Amino acid sequence: MTVPVDSIINRAQVLIQDTTGVRWPTAELLDWINDGQREVCLFKPSVGAKNETLTLSSGTKQSIPASGLGLLRIVRNMSASGGGARAVRIIDREVLDTQLPDWHSETATANVKHYMFDDLDPTNYYVYPPNTGGGYLEVIYAATPTPVTSGGDISIPDVYANGLLDYVLFRAYGKDSDHAGNAQRSGQHYQLFTTSLGMKTQADGFSSPNVQTEATQIV
Repeated sequence: MTVPVDSIINRAQVLIQDTTGVRWPTAELLDWINDGQREVCLFKPSVGAKNETLTLSSGTKQSIPASGLGLLRIVRNMSASGGGARAVRIIDREVLDTQLPDWHSETATANVKHYMFDDLDPTNYYVYPPNTGGGYLEVIYAATPTPVTSGGDISIPDVYANGLLDYVLFRAYGKDSDHAGNAQRSGQHYQLFTTSLGMKTQADGFSSPNVQTEATQIV
């Protein structure tokens, strides 16, 4: 099930007592929904996560698609037909720089053994060995949410709809902050917005398949 954009706009207009869109035009509220979606993905990049098979460039330096905000994980090598192959492990670039200082110019291969990532350069990463330009990787990356329009649905998961409503109210009351009490209302709604994101992050941590109550081993 998806949440219509217009339902968030209608709820916001009822709460700010502007159902005709005179003080806060509908187009303005729509812009704030799109702003809110981007803000959600800023706080929690995995909300916009995409899992895609990407074609590699020649050499060691690689990039995620232009719509990407940052690399999250690389899973494995892939074939041109979509079949999976060898797993890829992350390593510290300092290890290669120290032990194999000429690793950027080694013989290129189609398959990747390791990848390296720098938090200061989130849309790029490096692979080892250098690639021929004919390799494929299964890559998980955070992407910018698709802008929404009136008549459509929000482009992030439904559970964030209430948070988006609070974000719209934060921006609406912020616009009228000269009126008594509106600055405080604006701040309260932004706090509700950020609190909802924190609660979702905490819930995700508790329900993650990576959370184990006892040690396990591969058999």
